[in-house]
Amino acid sequence: MPDQQSADLTLPSVVASLPGGGQEQALVLTIVFHPETNRIGETARFDKLVGHDSRILGRASPCFSTLAGSSAEKALDDPYISRAALHVRYRNGDVILSRSSTSSRARIAGSELTDETRLSYAQLKAGVPIQMGGRVVLLLRRAAYIVPSSNSRLSGRAIQGSSSYMYRLREQICLLASTDLDVLIRGETGTGKELVAEAIHAASARAVKKMIAVNMAAIPVALAPAALFGSARGAFTGADKAAAGYFEQAEGGTLFLDEIGDTPSEVQAQLLRALQQREIQCVGGPVRKVDLRVISATDAPLDDQACNFKAALRHRLSEAEIVLLPLRLHPEDTGELLWSFIKSNMVSMGRRHVLPGENSDAKNIALWAELFHSFICYSWPGNVRELNNLAQQVALASESQLVIPESVQACTSEMRASDTVAEDAGPLLSGDYSDEEFLQSFANAHYEVARVSRQLGISRQAVYRRISDSPQLCLASELSNDKIQQALVKCGGDIAAAGMQLKVSRMGLRERIRNTRSASAD
Repeated sequence: MPDQQSADLTLPSVVASLPGGGQEQALVLTIVFHPETNRIGETARFDKLVGHDSRILGRASPCFSTLAGSSAEKALDDPYISRAALHVRYRNGDVILSRSSTSSRARIAGSELTDETRLSYAQLKAGVPIQMGGRVVLLLRRAAYIVPSSNSRLSGRAIQGSSSYMYRLREQICLLASTDLDVLIRGETGTGKELVAEAIHAASARAVKKMIAVNMAAIPVALAPAALFGSARGAFTGADKAAAGYFEQAEGGTLFLDEIGDTPSEVQAQLLRALQQREIQCVGGPVRKVDLRVISATDAPLDDQACNFKAALRHRLSEAEIVLLPLRLHPEDTGELLWSFIKSNMVSMGRRHVLPGENSDAKNIALWAELFHSFICYSWPGNVRELNNLAQQVALASESQLVIPESVQACTSEMRASDTVAEDAGPLLSGDYSDEEFLQSFANAHYEVARVSRQLGISRQAVYRRISDSPQLCLASELSNDKIQQALVKCGGDIAAAGMQLKVSRMGLRERIRNTRSASAD
């Protein structure tokens, strides 16, 4: 057996944040919505253009298939789309789309196409929505391209999506499930870190036992030892019987430590010993061995010096590591995810009849296409969690037919935010945006100053001034401890959800909580 030091030098790292990963880059068309809903998620490679050659995008070409390598390929085959709806040319990395006046209508990136438009390399990297005939929605994007086998070793609801990125993620989950390594999952809030943890556990040999999920941000420092490692009878006042901690509850299975980046520094040392030795000592009791796997997750920058996270614990947690991409970096999965969420919610609410089918009229199909088009144009700051939340709102509003509620329309009306706006762009006058418009934009940006600055094209200083002038807004540093604690309790320790309730940025709230804990420790 190698000693711990030498073993740590060879620990593997499995990173899902690199969808290229040496794979070939290609122009890929993905079906975001189609009247035949089972075709949502199908793809076609669309970059085999040489010199001045052109291709046709229309009813009969190209042919689409599933990423899993299905032998059945099929064109869009929709009667409302012209056979030669769009002519496509390739010029020095750009793509030129042209439409004749007699062809079926088309919208490119939200705008009606009347003659010709040129799509830059940067636009294609981000993804360009294309709505055809008012019924079919596609996404044209330059992305990694693979031709995987038709075998999928991972099933279940957790990991959906047909992009190359999602395929690789499923493969990596299967690889990790075949080992007993501790895993650190990193990614923005709402990217599905707990679902990935569940998928790893479900595909592993430990699936016969439980996965115990713990929100580390919700555990008070004083109660952490008893909560994590348990307590013996009589260990403290009120301990009239022994209580098993989370480590003991997960015996034989998996312990999922969510929000691990928010673990108080006093608790980090205790966690490190438990992980290194696989030994725990309950409060007032003896030391005992435990057999379990630990999967942790965070959206905090653990390697940042300001994070105050112990390097030794960070390395011990990540015998293997997965970094999840935000939805805006794999937008081709939006249609498939949205359809899954919409369908699931409609069925659970007894509204299966609202879903589009072969007997749906053209007006109804057009409304569904418009919903998916608006969703593919949105930048999704809240990632997959936000997507699911809005899908629930749509399902709730649609009793007898599809209804897109005003709250959803307001949220998705903003097109994909450009990252090219300079951070020091000159501030617009305060009157350029009404209070209502500013508040809506701020909510859409999840109260993140940098994001609303980019979206509105104003400086951060201008955003801070509007916050200061608004009686409805404040900074996290201005909130009382009681108000923060009440929000955390109500939201089950979810800092992102608490931030939305308090109308402050998640990062600002996290920093405020850390500072409060540090002051209490002193």
